Amino acid sequence: MRTPRLLTLGVATVAALTLAGCAAGETGPQEQAETRDGGTLVYATGDAEPACLDPHVGGNYPQALISTQYIEPLVGRDATGKIVPWLATDWAASEDGLTWNFTLADGITFTDGTPLDAAAIKANIDHLQDPETQSSTGFIALQKVREVEVVDDTHARFHLSEPDSALLESLSQQWTAIQSPAGIARGMEANCQLPIGTGPFIVEEWVPQDHVTLVRNENYQTPGPENDHDGGAYLDRIEWRFIPDSATRFAALQSGEVHVIDNPLPSDIVAVEQSGDGEHIDAPRPGSVNRIELNAGQAPFDDAKVREAFIRAADPAPGIETLFLGTAKRATSPLASVEPLAAGNDETLRTDPKQAAALLDEAGWAVGSDGIREKDGERLTVRFPVSTNQSTAAEQSLFEQIQANTAAVGFDVQLEPVDLSTWHKRLGANAYEAVSAPYTKVGPDVLRTLYHSSGMVPAPSGYFANHAQLSSPELDAILEEAATTTNESERAKLYADAQQRILESFTVLPLYDQQNHFLTRGVTGVVTLGTVATPTFVNAKLVA
Repeated sequence: MRTPRLLTLGVATVAALTLAGCAAGETGPQEQAETRDGGTLVYATGDAEPACLDPHVGGNYPQALISTQYIEPLVGRDATGKIVPWLATDWAASEDGLTWNFTLADGITFTDGTPLDAAAIKANIDHLQDPETQSSTGFIALQKVREVEVVDDTHARFHLSEPDSALLESLSQQWTAIQSPAGIARGMEANCQLPIGTGPFIVEEWVPQDHVTLVRNENYQTPGPENDHDGGAYLDRIEWRFIPDSATRFAALQSGEVHVIDNPLPSDIVAVEQSGDGEHIDAPRPGSVNRIELNAGQAPFDDAKVREAFIRAADPAPGIETLFLGTAKRATSPLASVEPLAAGNDETLRTDPKQAAALLDEAGWAVGSDGIREKDGERLTVRFPVSTNQSTAAEQSLFEQIQANTAAVGFDVQLEPVDLSTWHKRLGANAYEAVSAPYTKVGPDVLRTLYHSSGMVPAPSGYFANHAQLSSPELDAILEEAATTTNESERAKLYADAQQRILESFTVLPLYDQQNHFLTRGVTGVVTLGTVATPTFVNAKLVA
């Protein structure tokens, strides 16, 4: 697969422009255009091509993007964070929080004709928890589910090992969405190629490194919470193309070859906003922000003074402002700004190169002849693998600026652009001192996933989430209490405390919300889910 090269964006002529981009779930003037039913929508993605179309296997964002079209979760979430019905119409927890009863929508079938019933829910949870499935995101999200009991066809009872205040948020995600048990029973290879759900579209074919063809589900029955009409999708088909190069994607949008692209360059967003030729949908992802995590499990970042020195010297704000052209704002919390319980602290993240240098002096790192600090014969080296499949050109340029800023106080940051597979291997081998690892999970419980000491234990897929290798009994206790409390006020206080402790550990440098920008042209009705901010095309119509 081609991967984008490192580049520095020219921004002098457009840095001062203010964007008024459409909010998530909104469309602009094109909705006034004459539209038609039917036709083929072409979507061009710059995210890595999934290795499997079943989001239970592994569990990354590219899988969520495409699986939103054909697999649906038990519950949804609106823009305010409220959980809303989807495949489940009602739910209730026991007083002790150890039992959850779900009522399923009646009469729903998967696109293979088999019923959506409680037995199907049990089969899906069993599939996620089976080590042979090699799940990471879904497996981690549902670790507290001990068993699913089939009460009758429309009632499933979840038995938990301990209370889980994030259960509904976890069940709203694509990585726990519900598939046909008959499809799962075909085995991983077949189900990866053609997974079967209840969604508005059906996977017809997958040509690796080229495209996936989705066709309309003529018997769509749910409908999902974002539907603005009864019945199924208006489109006949979706052609989902994999085009890694951002310039090629944008050119295809401008020429009319494609209707929707993701991961546009900031300059392309500005161009569309200025020209009015197309629409911009800005839908930041929930859960964690884009961030740099410092590996506290080994030298040199096992020393808190060295970690703080890096944070004080990095100074990402000017780069975010200029490189992203107003399409991203500096984050000061580990949680995304779209999370209602996000709490930041500017002072903890304050830039101060003089203090950074003093901290390194105190830690015993002396400036060498080339400006790089040394201690006991070792250089102050920071290996920083960068996944070119996940990191945009603007972000890679930001990392280069941080590399230069930290070099000014004596760090030797070695940026290593690699493909996604190699990146995973680097992490698995502990061959990194710094890393930027996107992780999307609905709700503040993502902090437990990323920073509880148990997050250093790999999931069956081999993936582990605590890349900062942060181990704090006090933080663990707070995250555990927050995960079990049902009192919303107490939950907010606990997560505020947890965020401050994470920032004060100096293992995390928040950068900005995980970016989800979509540009559309020649289509109306594109909206994004209030769960993991992926687009759905159930309301979409092509412009006549």
